[in-house]
This record gives sequence, structure tokens and C-alpha cells, in this order.
Amino acid sequence: MTESILIFTEDDGTLDDLLRLCAAAGAEPEVVHGGTVPAGRWERAPLVLLGDDRALARPGPEQWPGRRPGVVLVGRDLDDHTVWERGLALGVEQVVHLPGDEPWLAERIAEAVEPGAPAPAVGVIGGRGGAGASTLACALAVTAAATGLRTTLIDCDPLGGGLDVVLGSEGAAGPRWPALLSARGRLPGRVLDESLPRAHGVRLLSWDRSDAAPLSADAMRSVLAAARRGGGLVVLDLPRTADEAAHAALTQLDLGLLVVPGDLRALAAARRVIATTGSRVRDLRIVARPGAGHGLTGEELSRLLDLPLAGELPDEPGLAAAAERGDPPGRHTRGVLARFCTALLNRSTVAAEVAA
Repeated sequence: MTESILIFTEDDGTLDDLLRLCAAAGAEPEVVHGGTVPAGRWERAPLVLLGDDRALARPGPEQWPGRRPGVVLVGRDLDDHTVWERGLALGVEQVVHLPGDEPWLAERIAEAVEPGAPAPAVGVIGGRGGAGASTLACALAVTAAATGLRTTLIDCDPLGGGLDVVLGSEGAAGPRWPALLSARGRLPGRVLDESLPRAHGVRLLSWDRSDAAPLSADAMRSVLAAARRGGGLVVLDLPRTADEAAHAALTQLDLGLLVVPGDLRALAAARRVIATTGSRVRDLRIVARPGAGHGLTGEELSRLLDLPLAGELPDEPGLAAAAERGDPPGRHTRGVLARFCTALLNRSTVAAEVAA
């Protein structure tokens, strides 16, 4: 259970602002009105917000037990330069003034309730239509979740028909992208995590089948950052023709997987995709789909496209029939997809970040 943020102020305006900022960040505040700080709370609180009215009152040791990291002094009078002296005397981390410093303080509150390094993000892109990128993205997420890893799958293709259909969860309650098109700034990761539908252990943000306005880069950045702050692994299914939202996602990837069948048409199409995405992804690799006994091998595709090879992924027998039964890609641990995804997650650079 997350410890509450401590708020020390008797000023109604300051208190209203701080409670509002905590609510926006999904933080649980505890207001200390005079008196003694609850035992143990001073040491455990992730952040302490001190109104300048309390600092002016020179709190005694019962109301202010001593110096500690993570204390912010909140003032309202920009013309009062003595607030810095009070902050120095109390050993605060930062002095802020509302409303001007509200964006910084909102970010600091959010960091306090959602600490830790962001989850690695893996994006899957088709080298051509029908390459199997959505299938691989779903299988990666299902495989990771089956190990107990917190996993979020984000559908970045508004024309793909919805990954909730692929996972057999189109009836699951929870928001789809149209509900988040206006997202801006920092979203509380905990709020997003608790609201998203679950499918086979995966937290899923899918498109639905309605007509919706285009997804903005701001909304993509906001949602992706919130998903990553929760830890674990984030998997993105990306379109081949990247709009501004997809471009924003590409720059955030730790690993990009370009799925390329082993034929000349796919090779030509993949080159076009690389031309638009290659410079945006810091680590882009090929997942080769070689044909049975013919076509280009993974090593040949890697050489011709001048990208490292993540592995060769042959067809999985019975995958279409399994989908008809409601079994998602990667559900069967002995299947080709699940074994490929397990090996990929174990040996990629992402594995080290997940372990950390």
C-alpha cells in the first residue's frame, strides 16, 4: 500500500490547490492540522508539502520532527523573498510558488507516488501487410504476462480492427482509445492501470470499431508514459504508415521488431517502412518469416536490409483455428509463437531492463 503524502497548511487556498494536485496525480494526501505528526508517518511519507503559513509559524519539534529529503515549501507571495530563508532553515528540497510553479509541483507529486524506472517498451511493425505483426505483438504480451510480469499491450493502429478482437475480449469493460483522445500531460499510471480491460493477464488499450478523431502525438506520449511508469513491460502494435501519434511512439521504443516475410515483395515493402521508421527507433531488428523451403532466410533479410536479426519465426500450425476458439496468439506455451517470444524476451536488451 502506498504511503500518503503529508500536507502541512492551515491556508484554505493553498490546501485546496494541493488537494487538487494530489487528486490529479492519483495520490492519497494526509493533512496535518497542527498537533503532532502521526508516529512513523514523517519517515515513511514519499513527499511532504509544507505551506508557507506553517513555516512562518516556526513549528516546534512535535509539529516538525526534523530534516528529511522530499520536503517542498509552498508559498503564494512572489514578492516575499524571505520564503527562501525559511526554506533553507527547514532544509527543504525546493521552494515553489503557486500558481506559477504548479506544473513542476504536479510532476513532483506524481513522481513521489510512482517511483522507479519506466518499463521497457517493445514495438512491433509489419514489413508489409499481412506479415503477422499484430499476432506477434499479442503473443509477446500474452507470453510475458504468463510469467507473472505486469504487461500492457497498446494498439497503435486505428485501422486494424482492434486488438481486443484478437485477444477475444471485445466485450470486456474498460476504456478504448476514443476515451483517451484528449489526454495531455502526465496521466496517473495507477489510474490507467486500474481502468484498462484485462485479457489473459494483459492490460489492453485497444481501438474499437467506432469512427473516432485522429490520435494526437500528445495523447500517445501521455498514455505511453503512464503505462511505462507502472513497470513491467509495454508492447505496442504499430502501423506501417506512421501518423504523428505513431511517430511519437516510435521515438520512445527500447526495441523495435520489424516482421518481414522472406519474399522479394516483402523485402521491397520493408525498405519503405525502414525509410520512415528507422531513424526514429534506437534499436530496430528484423523478425524473419521464412517460407517453407523457399524464399529468403533470416540472415539474408538481415543483410539486405542492413538490420540485426532478432530471430526467425516460422508459421504456427493451427493458429487460425485456435483464434476461432478464442485462444489468443502465444497462449499455448509449447507453440512456435510462445517459444519464440520466450526466447526473444530472455535474450534481448529488454530482458535486462525488465530484470532491473
